[in-house]
Amino acid sequence: MVRGNLTIISEFLLLGLSEVPGHQPLLFGLFLSMYLIAVAGNLLIILAISSTPTLHTPMYFFIASLSCVDICFTSVTVPKMLLNIQTQGQSIPYAGCLTQMYFLIFFLELDNVLLAMMAYDRFVAICRPLHYAATLSPKFCVTSLSVALIVTNIYPLVHTLLMDTLSFCVSVRIQHIFCELYALLKLSCSDIHVNELVVYTLGSLLFVTPFLLISLSYMRIFSAILRLRSSQSKMKAFSTCSSHLAVVSLFYGTLFGVYLRPSSSYTVGDSVATVLYAVVAPMLNPFIYSLRNKDMKGALKGLFSWSRVWSW
Repeated sequence: MVRGNLTIISEFLLLGLSEVPGHQPLLFGLFLSMYLIAVAGNLLIILAISSTPTLHTPMYFFIASLSCVDICFTSVTVPKMLLNIQTQGQSIPYAGCLTQMYFLIFFLELDNVLLAMMAYDRFVAICRPLHYAATLSPKFCVTSLSVALIVTNIYPLVHTLLMDTLSFCVSVRIQHIFCELYALLKLSCSDIHVNELVVYTLGSLLFVTPFLLISLSYMRIFSAILRLRSSQSKMKAFSTCSSHLAVVSLFYGTLFGVYLRPSSSYTVGDSVATVLYAVVAPMLNPFIYSLRNKDMKGALKGLFSWSRVWSW
């Protein structure tokens, strides 16, 4: 069907990571396990924080928010892939593909902003501890998150509207497990210069700016830590940032490797890299925050103890 000069399609085909039939059971078991671990781990983090009054602080508010976003992030992609493997189908409706792309970009961008908020939290806690309670008040945290929810809708909305104007007259076969932005742009036979311009301008503003704020925060943090006299104080200050640094490194290490290049250079290898930030990172984040945090360990132990008492 044709509308003007545009070819109208009804569906895309998600080819996944492999089309070999013998690989499908392995991929199904692997991604189902990672998805269940990601959802269960992040849900435990949320429950532990919400049920422990001592963790009702700005830092843990942002951690709980990040866990909530990570659950949504993986739920946008993995269940559809598992359904396709189970039914031995590859199709996803055109509208469903654009919707999936929209929420992927939205949650990815929200992750980015939350990581910047958490870096600011650590900056105030270490560099301006006397102003911590006043600066990061409950009202500030809720307002910041609310503004982030509104602002992070702009970029995916613009891309979704632009994507709907493109023609896909050559192929609808997406070499990916989900409708990823660059994978879709590479399939289009229309002029995508406007789309790429949006990626490099609006995308850079909304993705690179939080990264620069994180970098600036940690430059100030490390400078403050180095001025501390005792080694014990330095280690204690650094330990409060180590979990966040690990999550930031995991997130941006894969994100920038894929998106700081033209869409024309997008390869199958990049689709594997996107799985790292879309599935693996949300699965590992709860372990990073719980294993390296005494307060979180205590909250999780209390949660499990309460559940055992309740089961009796």
